[in-house]
Amino acid sequence: MAALVDATSQLPLSKFNYWERLIRSEYEMVLERSTRKRLRFWLKRRELLTWLDLISWDGYRRERALRAISEGAPNAFFFSMALRRLNDWVPQVRKAAIEKLPIIAKKTKPSHVVEALCVAFSNWNSWGRIEEAGKRALLRIASVEEVSEPFKEKLIFSTSGPMPSVFAQLGRTTTLDSNLFEIAERAIQPSVRAKAYRSLFEGRMVWIEGWKWEWKDIYRSEWKRKLILSERILDIPVSLMNLLEKSSEDRSSFVRRISAEFLIRNLENLGDNAYYFAQKFSLDSASPVSERGRFALKKLRESNCHNLS
Repeated sequence: MAALVDATSQLPLSKFNYWERLIRSEYEMVLERSTRKRLRFWLKRRELLTWLDLISWDGYRRERALRAISEGAPNAFFFSMALRRLNDWVPQVRKAAIEKLPIIAKKTKPSHVVEALCVAFSNWNSWGRIEEAGKRALLRIASVEEVSEPFKEKLIFSTSGPMPSVFAQLGRTTTLDSNLFEIAERAIQPSVRAKAYRSLFEGRMVWIEGWKWEWKDIYRSEWKRKLILSERILDIPVSLMNLLEKSSEDRSSFVRRISAEFLIRNLENLGDNAYYFAQKFSLDSASPVSERGRFALKKLRESNCHNLS
């Protein structure tokens, strides 16, 4: 196992489908050659289950391997191997995964758990067999304090990867609610900061629940795929002025554009401060931001003329 752990630690989890098929194929060939050299009844009597049996072609063997695991995963690759059984094509294996994953996760290094969960959260909408119970099991693992803190650090310090979608899926729970301001200010990826600011401005977390097909043109038999969104209301006290001050100074025009958008939505609630921010955005170097700033100034002038009349 030591050599296998070293080898799999270098493999990117983003290509897990490929590595899983390759390892399964090679492992099955090794087992077949081994079976030819020994008596079958002897092998059956002293069956040895390993982590690799989690991806066996035999559903019974996958289930037995899951239930036999009594230790933590040696790296993120092997934890992903167990985690993906939530999308197994055998219902009994999925049930075993729901029961055993919290136990395995508790004994696994938190950084390995976070790395595997990030890939799962960014892809589970494409998993056709995972059930709601399986999703809840993953969210419960992510909500454990030993895992949620490294998750916050991962969101803040990751320079690439699907962190915005992972962040959105974690928004299903209250795990990161107390860290939203910190993420909004410190996250390296602008899209993550933008997601945090938007959530605070709107007072809700929004995530992609899935997709569904609906008719686009029934006469031409054309379909279109429609996005399904879900949301959760945030119970966090927020200062609109504080949010505007912080987001308007962000180094990314993507974030400043969101700030200008919410300025326009709240012009009537800001009093004289609305002119200050509108003027500030109108002078921004990014045209999407300056356009919104000029629009805000125009609305304020129109409102002022209306009041005078």
